[in-house]
Amino acid sequence: MYLLYLDDAGSVHNTAENHLVLGGISVFERQLAWLSNDLEAVAKRFNPQNPDDVEFHASAIWAGRDSPWKELTKGQRRELLKELLQLLVRSHQSTKVFACVIHKASFPATDPMELAFEELCSRFDMQMKRFYAADQNPQRGLIILDESSHETTLQNLARRFRSLGTRWEVLVNIPEVPLFVDSKASRMVQLADLVAYTVFRRYEAGDTSLLDILLPRFDSEGGKIHGLVHKQTNDRQCMCPACMSRRIS
Repeated sequence: MYLLYLDDAGSVHNTAENHLVLGGISVFERQLAWLSNDLEAVAKRFNPQNPDDVEFHASAIWAGRDSPWKELTKGQRRELLKELLQLLVRSHQSTKVFACVIHKASFPATDPMELAFEELCSRFDMQMKRFYAADQNPQRGLIILDESSHETTLQNLARRFRSLGTRWEVLVNIPEVPLFVDSKASRMVQLADLVAYTVFRRYEAGDTSLLDILLPRFDSEGGKIHGLVHKQTNDRQCMCPACMSRRIS
């Protein structure tokens, strides 16, 4: 089984922000312990006695909010984020990254969180279908998100997708509604938060320094990036990696 951990960056209702991002990682179940242990080793540097008290929350690290991040210099905080991304990049090849970027003004009548969730459900299901098409590997997927006010809405959407389908197809490889967990208790949700924030920095602030590290791990096939999608209607010639990949393919 593959587990897709998701978190969001940006706010649905904040009019000062142009984008909402839902992003995270798809991890094969047997790789969870390895990746969690790598993150735990980093956490022990900041609290050797109780590393569980260290939560890697990307925006807090970036801004130097809360302990232990406020004790670090700006340069140290940037290097820590890059180190965490490198752990993900060096993880088992089966681990893939997914993210959907919504330009909110392009879809004024649609909840951007619902739109992003539908996209990622479909792309995660497509990943399972490719596994089967390639070598008859019948994998199933489960989606796990950080606890949020979107819980009821997204669970209802998942039920509808399973029975009636998304706008593209019925989901056949995601047999259960999404689960919601406390990010403090899950290193994988913390990694999902890092992915979402990395993508948000690229699209909201034009900062490519973090996304450049992560880009090779997005789910892709034949040179086409499936795992990163930029939904917008305001720039037909957008030069971001997601839009460029679709035009080239």
